[in-house]
Amino acid sequence: MTTERALVSVVDNDESVRESLPDLIRIFGYDVRAFSSADKFLDSEWLSRTNCLILDVAMPGISGPELEEELIRRGDQIPVVFITTAHKDENDRIPLMQNGEVACLFKPFSDVALQETLDRVFA
Repeated sequence: MTTERALVSVVDNDESVRESLPDLIRIFGYDVRAFSSADKFLDSEWLSRTNCLILDVAMPGISGPELEEELIRRGDQIPVVFITTAHKDENDRIPLMQNGEVACLFKPFSDVALQETLDRVFA
């Protein structure tokens, strides 16, 4: 019997993040897909399979918070973890955490911080 692993989707316009983050998430034991934009994620077959969404806050086109709002509007309830370099002040997390997001991690974040965050999502 094959057990299906939880799927984490990463949406970030930064190619280095899309290349490195999935490797780390796989080490933690999850399946992962990476997308360069919110539009590509929304148009993918993986949207309905995603169990957790790691979103860059500031992206060209649809931003991370705008993507989350669109998912809420559609009725998709996917746990969201924001990642950002744009908001270094702890007080800047407050507006990002209004819809029940799991966390907002500041880049660069530690492997441990990411693993603890994903452990909370899938507890």
